[in-house]
Amino acid sequence: QVQLVESGGGLVQAGGSLRLSCAASGSIFSFNVMGWYRQAPGKQRELAARITSGGTTNYADSVKGRFTISRDGAKNTVYLQMNSLKPEDTAVYYCNAAHNFGNYWGQGTQVTVSS
Repeated sequence: QVQLVESGGGLVQAGGSLRLSCAASGSIFSFNVMGWYRQAPGKQRELAARITSGGTTNYADSVKGRFTISRDGAKNTVYLQMNSLKPEDTAVYYCNAAHNFGNYWGQGTQVTVSS
């Protein structure tokens, strides 16, 4: 059973920073891809950033240049560094991990950016 546990969300003023963490129950390199998705109230869940097992990263246009996804294999943890936060970044952020045998989600962590 794969478990993903997110942490690091909170309330921050516009222009501030937060770092989200996603701790996996097993090796993060067992997954083809890991990513951060977000869902704002009344909107569909959308990809914010992802990283493949080979280290390739992809970002949504709305977060490029402000968010950075990274990983620490020794800690089985994937991070999302979020800088220059905007009120429109307010959402529940979910960690996702996928491999050939399944697709897994964390419970989500709330990020609220005040103007």
